[in-house]
Amino acid sequence: MEKSKIVTIGPAYPYRGGIAAFNERLSREYASRGADVHVRTFTLQYPSFLFPGKTQFSTDPAPEGLDIVRSINSINPISWIRTGLQIAAMKPDKVIIQYWLPYMAPALGTIARIIKRRCNAEVTAVLHNMIPHEHKPGDRLFSRYFCGSVDGFTALSESVLNDVMTFDRKKPRVLNPHPLYDNFGAAVDRDEACRHLGLDPKQRYLLFFGLIRDYKGLDLLIEALADKSIDCRDDFKVIVAGEFYSHPEKYLDLAKEKGVGKHIIWRTEYVPDSEVRYYFSAAEMMVLPYRSATQSGVTQIAYHFEKPMLITDVGGLGETVPDGVAGYVTKPESQAIAEGIRKQLEDPKDFTEGIRETKKRYSWSALCDAIDSISSSRAC
Repeated sequence: MEKSKIVTIGPAYPYRGGIAAFNERLSREYASRGADVHVRTFTLQYPSFLFPGKTQFSTDPAPEGLDIVRSINSINPISWIRTGLQIAAMKPDKVIIQYWLPYMAPALGTIARIIKRRCNAEVTAVLHNMIPHEHKPGDRLFSRYFCGSVDGFTALSESVLNDVMTFDRKKPRVLNPHPLYDNFGAAVDRDEACRHLGLDPKQRYLLFFGLIRDYKGLDLLIEALADKSIDCRDDFKVIVAGEFYSHPEKYLDLAKEKGVGKHIIWRTEYVPDSEVRYYFSAAEMMVLPYRSATQSGVTQIAYHFEKPMLITDVGGLGETVPDGVAGYVTKPESQAIAEGIRKQLEDPKDFTEGIRETKKRYSWSALCDAIDSISSSRAC
C-alpha cells in the first residue's frame, strides 16, 4: 500500500519557539503512522526590525529524521509562488499549515491557493490564534484572506474555534486541544536540576516560563508578590525564565517599586530546548497569570513534567487546567493570584493523580485524528 504524502508548512528548525516545536512534533506523529512527511519552512520568517527578540534561530542541534526544507520568505511573493508550485508538483495527499499570526496570511494564503489550483491535495489549517493578543491594523483582513485559502480548520481551543466563525462559517472545523510537549526529555532529580541552574535546593521555586509579552501578565504576578500574605515569607522564590518581548524596564521598575526583588530570580534569556527540563524539574508549581490567552504551550510542557499550575481564567486556559484537579484557577487579578500562591505555599496539595488523568486528553494521535476528520467532513 502506497504511503500517504503529507506536507506541513510553518516554523521549523533552524527557527526556535513553540510553534516550531509543535510543527516538528506533529510531523513526527504523522511519520510514526507511516506517512511520507515533508516540512516546508522559512528562509526569512520575520524581518529583523519586526522581531522583538535577540535571535529567531535555535542553538540546539538539528532534529533528526525530518525532511525540512527552507523555501518561504515571508515578504517575498516570488518565494510564495515558487513554494506553492514546488509543493503542488510533489502531489501530496494532505497539506497542513500552522496559522498563528495575520502577518503570515499573505504568504501562507497564497501558497495554499497555488497548491489547491495545481493538485488535488486537501489543504487544512491548524489554528493557534486567529485574532492576535496585540492587535494591529489589517489583522482581520489578512486572517480573512487566509481562511479563504484552506479546506478546513483544526482549532486548539474553543476561543479560537469561535474566532474562526467570524471569518468562515461554512467550511468544516474541529476542536482539539493542544497536545503535550513531550519533546523536552524526561524530568531530572530536583537537586540535580537546582545544581545545574545554580539554585539553592533548600528554597522552594515557582516558575513563570516563556517569552515575556504584556498579555502574559507578569506585572500581575509582581504585584501579587507584594501582597502581605506572601511578601512576609522568605522560603520561596519565583523564577522568571524567558526572553523579554516587551520593554523590560516596565517589569524591572515595578519589581523595584513593589520591593519584591527578594522573591524573583530573573533568567531573562531565551531558554533552549535542552535546558527546559531543568527549569520544570526545579519548580514545584507553574504560574501563568495571563491577562488574555487562547491556549498556552507552557501548560502542555507542565503536563509532560507533571507540574501543577496556577492559571488565570482567561481564554482557553480554563479549558486546559481544571480547578482543584491539576492546579488552581484564579481571576486575572493580583490579589487572587497572591491567594493562589499562598495556598500552595501554606498547604501544598498533591495534584499528581489529577494531572496524570487530565493529561490523557492531550495526545498527538488525537490531534492527527482531528485533522484527518476534516476529509470526511468535506465529503459529506
